[in-house]
Amino acid sequence: MTQSLRNSLVLGALVATLIIACTTAPQIKSVWKDPAYQGHPHRIVVIGMSKEPLNRRVFEDEFVAQLKTRGADALASYTLLPDAKQDDQAAIAKMMVEQVADTVLLTRLVSRRSVKTVMPGTVYYYPAYYGKWHDYYRHGYDPIVTPGYVSKSEFALMETNLYDARTDNLIWAASYEVELASMSQKFIRPYIATIVDTLVEQGLLRQ
Repeated sequence: MTQSLRNSLVLGALVATLIIACTTAPQIKSVWKDPAYQGHPHRIVVIGMSKEPLNRRVFEDEFVAQLKTRGADALASYTLLPDAKQDDQAAIAKMMVEQVADTVLLTRLVSRRSVKTVMPGTVYYYPAYYGKWHDYYRHGYDPIVTPGYVSKSEFALMETNLYDARTDNLIWAASYEVELASMSQKFIRPYIATIVDTLVEQGLLRQ
């Protein structure tokens, strides 16, 4: 086996490990629903609480798209309210009345934590070859060594709350932990799908 092929095998193993680490599914931490609430939200205003306009738009657009597949008439708040007024509670309340919304869905980042993982190096030996003694002898002293490494993962605790627009009461709340490395646009869709599926399981959205 050539040195370049050995290096390719080692690199391939490391890349596969990193890909698996960066595609961690959201972990549900807690879910709560008001037992007194009956029915299904029909017109939902979606608000992604973020200081970054792009992040807000990406989250809200994906939420709206997935909520609509469940029969809800969802609206992205950024299309109704300028970024400069996203922290103006009076403006948000007025917007909800104008849109005749019956619920508002809020998502925000609650906290972050770091996890350091130490992966020791490993040694692999080629399968023994018995045809010639010198080949067998060489294989015994020619292992493949993968170096150890230290990885640091960042996790975010995300919270999503659903409120009744008429009473301002909390209807439903859930917290999820997700790896920040997976919070690219590629992984936002399955993350939001987890939240929407939970809403369906709780009876708030239709299947």
